[in-house]
Amino acid sequence: MAVSNNITAVLNIVALLCSIPIIAAGIWLDQKPENACVQLIRWPVILLGFLILLVSLAGFVGAYRYKETLLAFYLCCMAILIALLLILLVFAFVVTRPDGSYDVPGKGYKEYRLDGYSAWLRDHVVDNKSWRKIKACLADTGVCPKLTQKFITADQFFAAHISPLQA
Repeated sequence: MAVSNNITAVLNIVALLCSIPIIAAGIWLDQKPENACVQLIRWPVILLGFLILLVSLAGFVGAYRYKETLLAFYLCCMAILIALLLILLVFAFVVTRPDGSYDVPGKGYKEYRLDGYSAWLRDHVVDNKSWRKIKACLADTGVCPKLTQKFITADQFFAAHISPLQA
């Protein structure tokens, strides 16, 4: 077996082994139906895990058995997977980059307005169905009760440096 095929086979075994926890995490998320926050990501996580599993298996078999067509399929699929993940990453940064915050004089936190966020994010948050899901997800986090325990007086709250979710 050529050195490049050995390296490809080993890398694909590592990718195959890494896909197993991804699939397991997706299945674990699927077993948590009471949590509204994870309903959105459980199937994409499972799908991503299976795609990585199948592509790495094709790459391993192609490298181990000297199957050029399987290696070509592997390279095309891996390039598509990488491109899609990069597109998703860029999209997430573009959508969430404007954070809608502005400084409030004399306060330790920032105020947030919906107008300061990207148009795509505004359109998806303002939708009544989406807002109900977001509100349920935020309520599940228990941020508000924790704030009332941490900051006893209003002065403590206004002077504190808190996260955007808490603000």
